[in-house]
Amino acid sequence: MRTPKHRLARARLPLVAGALILAPGAFACSSSTSAAPGESDLTVHDASVEDAPTIIPLDAIAPDSSALPADGTFCSLPGSIVSTPLGEVIMPDGDGSASGAAPPDLSWLSLPVGFCAHYFANVPHNRQLRFAPDGDLFGASPSDGTAGGSADVPNSGGILVLPDDNHDGVADSTNMFVGVAAVQGMVFAAGNLYFQNDTNIQMIPFSPGERALPAEVADAGLLPLFFPLGAGQVMQASGHWPKNLDVAQDGTFYVTNGSDQNQACESTDPVFGSIFKASSLTEGASTSEVAKGFRNPIAMRCETNHDVCLAVELSLDGSGDEGGREKIVPVRQGDDWGFPCCATQYTPFSGAEYQDTGVVVTPSDCAGVSAENVSFEIGHTPFGIDYETGRWPKPWTSRAFVTLHGDVGTWIGSRIVAIALDPDTGLPLPASELDAAATGDNMLSFATGWDDGMQDHGRPAPIAFSTDGRMFIGNDWDGEVFWVAPINLPATWPAN
Repeated sequence: MRTPKHRLARARLPLVAGALILAPGAFACSSSTSAAPGESDLTVHDASVEDAPTIIPLDAIAPDSSALPADGTFCSLPGSIVSTPLGEVIMPDGDGSASGAAPPDLSWLSLPVGFCAHYFANVPHNRQLRFAPDGDLFGASPSDGTAGGSADVPNSGGILVLPDDNHDGVADSTNMFVGVAAVQGMVFAAGNLYFQNDTNIQMIPFSPGERALPAEVADAGLLPLFFPLGAGQVMQASGHWPKNLDVAQDGTFYVTNGSDQNQACESTDPVFGSIFKASSLTEGASTSEVAKGFRNPIAMRCETNHDVCLAVELSLDGSGDEGGREKIVPVRQGDDWGFPCCATQYTPFSGAEYQDTGVVVTPSDCAGVSAENVSFEIGHTPFGIDYETGRWPKPWTSRAFVTLHGDVGTWIGSRIVAIALDPDTGLPLPASELDAAATGDNMLSFATGWDDGMQDHGRPAPIAFSTDGRMFIGNDWDGEVFWVAPINLPATWPAN
């Protein structure tokens, strides 16, 4: 695990109408002076004094205590950066110091007032986060190159386990659980860890509390094969090899399979960019197609309160001017999402024609394409999805949270958004970046700061909510993982 470094404290000062702004030069190294007995002090920056930190007592920041975390909550852990009406403050150590437990700098991150963020770990090239049944966090760190990920940092080449036994909000270590060069998808189910190994889906028996490969598996030297996606069963795309896995409420195991940017539009029906389901959860399962017409279903996650799984589809690069859009879609039997011929229902890609017949694709040819309910601008790149567990305050409670990777080369659009779900069905309510007026509050921006023109904070990639209510965010550029929580969320830890 990377050693935490001293960070910078930043205060956003209120203007008229409650607006917040970062004052020029408002950066200063965190520091502290002795507090009076019984006081807890935090270091924030007073922009009225150039480069001079100011110690502000907690009761001066929030006389009613409603804007700061209480003892025993996750946000009260030392090093938490809390968004208050006055600005961002860092929770101190027990002696009043804000520097001893300071994580890497998160002052660039903008959260709603009443939330905090805390550094957790570093998982190089992090493309997936999953919680084991015992509460330990696992992270996928592929060493093979992936579309959009950084090639400039050393990668672990496997699945890492990130325990926090001392309950300080920071991972105690980053230990290799199983070495796999081409890994992204993984899920815990039926007493097993299922994971992607290049074009195969493999499985390992998993018992709660395990933090190393079981001896019987390691001694065998060959990981059990759940089912193959290669070897002629399913066509493979060289650029979009990552596969995402999840298990629905009814026990159905799903896996995504990407296609290529330049896949030919044909009148025939090849099996390529699709979502498949397994015949069982046992070794040697077979697969069958569920839905098709995907370019790159980069993420998929199933709800626990409804028998609904949502997939994130990245459509044709550069097609924003011809009807293209990124999508969040439900996983349903028989759906066709249009790629590579159609951008969406009744909308063929510009100039698309069937390569096997030479016939131009018409709007009526796209009539059978399923209509998406949630869409994003091409290039904003929705990348991960998970569901808030019902413990956050309104308007954030029980929404689907989506990380946006941002445009390649600029990272424009990088942020985290929250999508409203129908409480009866679990399906997303209509929301689109392409029609903000009609979207209303169905899509809310939750966290920003990656898109600042500097490209020095990485890109949000995987997302996972823990059972304790925290939201964990990974980063496939510089590897930093942090968690976010509301200030009143009690710090409850797994029994182990």
